[in-house]
Amino acid sequence: MATPDAEEDVLARYRSPLVSRYASAEMGFNFSERKKFGTWRRLWLYLAQAEKSLGLPITDEQIQEMEANLDNIDFKMAAEEEKKLRHDVMAHVHTFAHCCPKAAAIIHLGATSCYVGDNTDLIVLRDGFNLLLPKLARVISRLADFAEKYADLPTLGFTHYQPAQLTTVGKRCCLWIQDLCMDLQNLERARDDLRFRGVKGTTGTQASFLQLFEGDHSKVEELDRLVTAKAGFKRAYMVTGQTYSRKVDIGVLSVLASLGASIHKICTDIRLLANLKEIEEPFEKDQIGSSAMPYKRNPMRSERCCSLARHLMTLVLDPLQTASVQWFERTLDDSANRRVCLAEAFLTADIILSTLQNISEGLVVYPKVIERRIQQELPFMATENIIMAMVKAGGNRQDCHERIRVLSQQAAAVVKQEGGDNDFIARVRADPYFSPIHKQLESLLDPSSFTGRAPQQVAKFLKEEVRPALIPYQSKMGGTIELAL
Repeated sequence: MATPDAEEDVLARYRSPLVSRYASAEMGFNFSERKKFGTWRRLWLYLAQAEKSLGLPITDEQIQEMEANLDNIDFKMAAEEEKKLRHDVMAHVHTFAHCCPKAAAIIHLGATSCYVGDNTDLIVLRDGFNLLLPKLARVISRLADFAEKYADLPTLGFTHYQPAQLTTVGKRCCLWIQDLCMDLQNLERARDDLRFRGVKGTTGTQASFLQLFEGDHSKVEELDRLVTAKAGFKRAYMVTGQTYSRKVDIGVLSVLASLGASIHKICTDIRLLANLKEIEEPFEKDQIGSSAMPYKRNPMRSERCCSLARHLMTLVLDPLQTASVQWFERTLDDSANRRVCLAEAFLTADIILSTLQNISEGLVVYPKVIERRIQQELPFMATENIIMAMVKAGGNRQDCHERIRVLSQQAAAVVKQEGGDNDFIARVRADPYFSPIHKQLESLLDPSSFTGRAPQQVAKFLKEEVRPALIPYQSKMGGTIELAL
């Protein structure tokens, strides 16, 4: 098959589905070439402005020329320059200088490539967190509404995926919410812990800037402070090599991987509940679950979240290995790896949060199915209550226990060997021994009496922990989300 010219046909080249199929336009732009190189130019402007304010011979005209061309990027020229120079930063220095001839001599003055490279990465990471945090808050908000609505609805709990004591649908949802609230705190902390690399020079010693300012240490420190503030950071790392420590990337991707683990668990629970027909994710009117089986309602959104969450969780291995092999002040074997893993981590987190928001806005609950499953298991759970009621009515605890043991074994045989329904209560009703409590059986089997403080826990948790955590994001809570694919 002939290979089409890739420049003529975008479909003739591989495109990451993270961008072409799934991620939001905002997160796609955050890791775009235009954002990256536009930020480089702004960093060169900040540096020139700060150097001028501290006395270097830089004119207003040069600054104005740079300001006028921040987004006037000739990407074709930059690509040609990089092909020739084999250096991306110098290619863009030349490209910027071409449209700023008056400022050409002072662009990148005293700086090293990592001045624009690393500082831009830190800006992009910070902005990436600022995009993710409101999305995570919206997911928590939607699930909190769901938990509140179903706080009192009893459901069969599972441990080891075996029937256990009852809980409520809302209480189970709060388990999901609690994990996501931890992730919200982790992402906020990771964002707030980010510092600027600042103006540090080739090996982090600031030697070039000390020379520019003729040995004036205070001006070098002020230059670092001014540029850091212009970039929107409160602090810069006090010591760096040529790069900021690659352990920073470990911290960033660790909290994203942890978010992936939370979402994988939530969506696995939803997939299991869909199999039980108790809860389903949204299913569109014209959606097809299977090309061969028209009746199927596959939980494809939850499956997508699990699939991508696995990818997100593995990405933290990249910065772990990269940080471990940064020799002395730096080696360049970090660069290509970071181009991939940092962007993919944020793009993937963005996708699964958008998908989970869509899921949480359309969860469907089937109370009758839930009730039927409870009735299959509740009779055995009620045996202790029956014993206590019989003792209060004057019965002997040991005699009652033995009669219940026999009847429950008979009922279990019907369920397991004959495939029938659990008829334990029918056997109790038919046994004259239990006649003193026959009228109490209905109340003894009320599912709500088996859920403990689950409804109260939901109310307290949502009021005291969840809703307050969402206050900073209140203005960004509106709007539902539709999935493109």
